[in-house]
Amino acid sequence: MDPRVEKIRREFKPKVKPIEWRGDKLVLLDQRMLPFETRYVEARTVEDVATAIRDMVVRGAPAIGITAAFGMVIALSEKTIDNIDDALKTLSLARDILSKTRPTAVNLFWALDRMYNKALSLVSTTSSVRELREGLEEEAKKIFEEELEAEIRIGLYGAELLEDGDTVLTICNAGGLATGTGLGTATAPIYVAKMMGKDVSVIAPETRPWQQGARLTVYELVNNGIRTTLIADTALGLVMYKRMVDIVMVGADRILLDGHVFNKIGTLNEAILAHEFGIPFYVLAPTSTIDPKSNVDSVKIEERDPDEVRTVRTSQGKVYVTLKDIQVYNPVFDVTPPKYITGIITEKGVATQPLSVNLRKLLKNI
Repeated sequence: MDPRVEKIRREFKPKVKPIEWRGDKLVLLDQRMLPFETRYVEARTVEDVATAIRDMVVRGAPAIGITAAFGMVIALSEKTIDNIDDALKTLSLARDILSKTRPTAVNLFWALDRMYNKALSLVSTTSSVRELREGLEEEAKKIFEEELEAEIRIGLYGAELLEDGDTVLTICNAGGLATGTGLGTATAPIYVAKMMGKDVSVIAPETRPWQQGARLTVYELVNNGIRTTLIADTALGLVMYKRMVDIVMVGADRILLDGHVFNKIGTLNEAILAHEFGIPFYVLAPTSTIDPKSNVDSVKIEERDPDEVRTVRTSQGKVYVTLKDIQVYNPVFDVTPPKYITGIITEKGVATQPLSVNLRKLLKNI
C-alpha cells in the first residue's frame, strides 16, 4: 500500500457522510434538502433504494454505484428466501429494478453487474443464502473502499497539477456527496493539495437547473475549510477572460474510450471556453466510469422533470420563475468531445492527448 494513500485515509476527516451502511439498511443523506436542511433517508427495501436513486436523494455516478451495490444486499434481506435458486431470481429482479433508475451514469450498471457476477461466483461454492448475502455484503463494502482509495489516488495525481495560490473552476458537484466517500473526484486534488500545505481556492458555478454547485459543492467545500466563490453559470466566460481561473477540474458520469465525456449539463460550455482561453481542462473519475463498449451516439442522455427548469428551489419549496406550461427541454448531461480535454485523471494515472490512444493504454494496466 502506498504510504501516501494510507496517510490521507487516516487524516482526511470529512464533515459530511453521504452514505452509511448499518447492516440491514442504508442511511442516505437527502441531498435534495441541502443546504437548508440536513435530513437522512433510510432504505430497507430494493424499491427504497431505487426511489432514492431515481429521486436524487443520492446522486453522482460513484455514489449511485455504491448505493446500488448495497441495494443488491438489501434484496436478500427484505424477505425470507429459502434457497439459492430463489436468491438468484431475487437478485436478477433487483438488478433489473435498479438498472432502470438513472440511464446515463455508467457506475450504476458496473456495480450491478459486479454484484450479480459475484453472486454467481459465490453460488458455485455455497448453497447457503446466508453465506451468499454475507459475501455480497463484503463485496459492496469492497466497492466503497476501492472508491475511496481511487479518489485518494486521483487526488494525488491531480494535486501535482496545482500550484500554491491556484483557483480551480469546477461544475455541478463532483465532491464527496457525489461519490459517497466524503472526498470526491474533482474535489480530491483540492483537499489533497490543502493537506500538502498549498493554498487552493475554488470557483463554483451554480449549475442550473438543480443547482448542485450552489447547494452542494459550496456546502461541502465551505464545511471542509476551502475558500469558495459562487458564480452564476452565465459568468463563466467573464471569469476566464479575466484570468480568475488557473485550471478546470470536473467529474464525469461516463467516459468513452475515444475520449468523449458525459457529464453535467454545462460541462461542454466550460470546456469550449477553457479551450478558447488556453486554460487546462481536466476530467477526474475512477476507471469504473470508463465505458469500453458504447459509442457517442448510443449513450442515452437523461431528461428530467420540466419543472426543474420552470422553478427555483428555496427553503420554502419550489417557486415558479416562468409560465407553468411553457415547453421545456431539460437534459441532465451533455457530451464533451475529446479535443477540448487536456487530460483525464484516474486512480491509475493521467491519460493525455491523444485520449483515444492513451485511455486504452491506461486500461491495459488495470
